[in-house]
Amino acid sequence: PPQALVDDTEDVSLDFGSEEELALRKARIRHPLATFFHLFFRVSAIVTYLFCDWFSNSFVACFVTILLLLSFDFWSVKNVTGRLLVGLRWWNQIDEDGKSHWVFEAKRVPTIGASTEAEARIFWLGLIICPVIWTLFFFSTLFSLKLKWLALVIAGISLQTANLYGYIHCKLGGQKNISRVTSRLFGTAEAPK
Repeated sequence: PPQALVDDTEDVSLDFGSEEELALRKARIRHPLATFFHLFFRVSAIVTYLFCDWFSNSFVACFVTILLLLSFDFWSVKNVTGRLLVGLRWWNQIDEDGKSHWVFEAKRVPTIGASTEAEARIFWLGLIICPVIWTLFFFSTLFSLKLKWLALVIAGISLQTANLYGYIHCKLGGQKNISRVTSRLFGTAEAPK
């Protein structure tokens, strides 16, 4: 019995951090709904554009459907999937003087609910490939003289490229902001000496 008492009171180190890190590495996609909708609206708009003539003879119905899909994609990528999948966000802010300021943010500290590499890869591939596809549609529409579709293709390029530009600016601007903040911190720390 005394031997059992000694074994029960031994110090045992518990490393809870490594279990959490292991669970994060195992989770391939932590935000499956956001990942799905990141690709769903943009791929649906492209597929609808390609095959709309097969399903409907109405140009207006096709135009409105594709424009709605593009709008849903723009909103969901800008307001939801960018934050969840890569920790980036951007928006326009109007100050008291009525001046417009663009704000680009990058999450600096990874949290427990941070995205995985697979989610980031899906986010960036979807964000880069789709504007390229809409640009190809632009040239095919222009050269095939289907000019009635040109406004829709330009809207697709504009919405997709706006999100791409915003998130690239977040990614690059977030790193610049960190260096700017650290230089200010070191600059003010060295000034009193």
